Amino acid sequence: MPRKLEWSPPRDAVLCRLRAEGASWDAIASELAISRNAAIERGRRLGARLPPRPAEPAPPDPNRPPLPAGAEGSWGVLVQGTSLEDSAYFWQNPMRHRTDGAGMRAHATTPRPDVIQGEFQ
Repeated sequence: MPRKLEWSPPRDAVLCRLRAEGASWDAIASELAISRNAAIERGRRLGARLPPRPAEPAPPDPNRPPLPAGAEGSWGVLVQGTSLEDSAYFWQNPMRHRTDGAGMRAHATTPRPDVIQGEFQ
């Protein structure tokens, strides 16, 4: 007949410490030189539990508005496996020099100051 295990406060402390550190029941049983089932049962009685796992990030909301051009997360997906894979997104606003709202149409017909009738100055 198997003899009864004698649990002491130091052994209980070792069991609780190892479990709090994330050790498996097999590792705890080996450390205490007892069976795995004995370690599990004693841990259950003591309330020894694994530390809580870190929370997983929430999945993206499928109803969110569209991302702007070059937004983090979208540019990398678009250029993955291409020659642009390691480049940053460059967005040039064609309206940046115009304040009248005419856009590129008016800009294309506006003569450049350094060109007079087809000749360079």
